Amino acid sequence: QVQLVESGGGLVQAGGSLRLSCAASGILFSINAMGWYRQAPGKQRELVAAIGSGGSTNYADSVKGRFTIPRDSAKNTFGLQMNSLKPEDTAVYYCYIIRANTYYWGQGTQVTVSS
Repeated sequence: QVQLVESGGGLVQAGGSLRLSCAASGILFSINAMGWYRQAPGKQRELVAAIGSGGSTNYADSVKGRFTIPRDSAKNTFGLQMNSLKPEDTAVYYCYIIRANTYYWGQGTQVTVSS
């Protein structure tokens, strides 16, 4: 089992920055990938950013150049650094880990970007 706890959401003005954090505990070997999804009201959940087992990263076109995934393996945490935020980034953000082909999810954290 893997447990994920998120922190760092909140309200920010357009153009500002926020950093989300995801702390992982439990069985943390054989991790296939980790990253972040988001879900805005009335929309489907979408992949925002991901890191593969080899360290390669993948970002949604809408966030490329603005978001990055910092990772601290020693502390079993990874984050989502969000810069130049836009109102359309408003959503609930969920971290996830894929282990042994099973998804594990954080509880979600609200990010609201005001114009």
